[in-house]
Amino acid sequence: MLTPSSAAVVAATLPAVRSHAEAITGAFYPRMFAAHPELLDLFNRGNQATGRQRQALAAAVVGYAEHLVGESGVPWTPIFERIAHKHASLGITPAQYPIVGRHLLAAVGQVLGDAVTAEVAAAWDEVYWLFACELVAREARLYQHAGVGDPAEVWRSWQVADRVAETDDVVTLVLAPADGRPAGDFIPGQYVSVVAELGAGSAFSPFVGGGGVVGRGRQIRQYSLSGRPGADTWQITVKRVRALDGAPEGVVSSYLHEHVAVGDQLRISPPFGDVSSVPGDGPLVLVSAGIGVTPAMSALEHLAEHGPDRPVVLVHADRAGSTHALRRHLPRLSRSLPGLSLDLWYEHSADTEPVAVDRARVNAGRVDPDAIPLPSGAYVHLCGPLPFMNLVRSTLLRRGVPGDRIAYEVFGPEMLRS
Repeated sequence: MLTPSSAAVVAATLPAVRSHAEAITGAFYPRMFAAHPELLDLFNRGNQATGRQRQALAAAVVGYAEHLVGESGVPWTPIFERIAHKHASLGITPAQYPIVGRHLLAAVGQVLGDAVTAEVAAAWDEVYWLFACELVAREARLYQHAGVGDPAEVWRSWQVADRVAETDDVVTLVLAPADGRPAGDFIPGQYVSVVAELGAGSAFSPFVGGGGVVGRGRQIRQYSLSGRPGADTWQITVKRVRALDGAPEGVVSSYLHEHVAVGDQLRISPPFGDVSSVPGDGPLVLVSAGIGVTPAMSALEHLAEHGPDRPVVLVHADRAGSTHALRRHLPRLSRSLPGLSLDLWYEHSADTEPVAVDRARVNAGRVDPDAIPLPSGAYVHLCGPLPFMNLVRSTLLRRGVPGDRIAYEVFGPEMLRS
């Protein structure tokens, strides 16, 4: 908890910090990258270009301060857990927190100027260090659980054992441990980080950050594990991110599509992520859109072995049947899951060919959240674009599904509305 004097200062200055939060984080990143260009490797190039990264950091810092002074009704624990798991998947170390703190507080002074008195600076320094200490402690437990003694050793080499083109823009990479040890288990819905060594001379690098600082040509991204937990191999299913509306193309997704072949090795983190795609033990409704189907497919693979009688509805939205990744597995999974029914929505009505599953309904158009089947007592898992999940979740809440029965996975720095 904040000391009483700092709590009073933070409460009084919170409106000013809140209104200038994105300007502060916008000043923070160039300062930090100029002093520590090696940290560019940890940040998503696209999110930096679009401003989503600074928006997320601003929301996290302000949200934590509001939590400390009791000005927020939004539960903080899920946000905190998501941040800690993401940090652990990147191999964040305790030694990096002083670097971030120093440059973040310098950015506060840069933006707010003389308003940042010694008292104000000390109070917000206390906010940051409470946040940092909580994260360091939680991340230490995550590393321990993952069997990682040193965050710098979070990476393990995996060999690409197979490569399957799912659609024109989606590829599945099947991964086998290069060290011969067992792959290990994971919870359906968890993700791994993948290191892409882009190389200084490649078309994908160098990565230029704020102030023209050049990174080392290394980038890290998170991808859901899309296969069966407990198998001898893991798999990730990667959609190539195309340049759109001013955002650059996905550097790592393009690299994986164009340059990674069978036999190549990739460095992969242990599985992280606090959201299970098989929540609860009653009827399950999996709602996904686009590449958000990956944790849902891992859930189905898991249930086919460990819960074949569980009633499950897969509601999936895509542009067309031809863009529906991993669709080829649905007939096999349907045979293994007698309680599985499919409710598929394809936006392009010209491509709504039936899937070879008896308990399947194929619809033309976008998902109607009011038409999503809701068995009594169902648990729901959502994964897809943020606007899609906001719409579906708000509708499910209105339809009477308790909030604690709706799990959701958010990729990227945004947060779902409360």
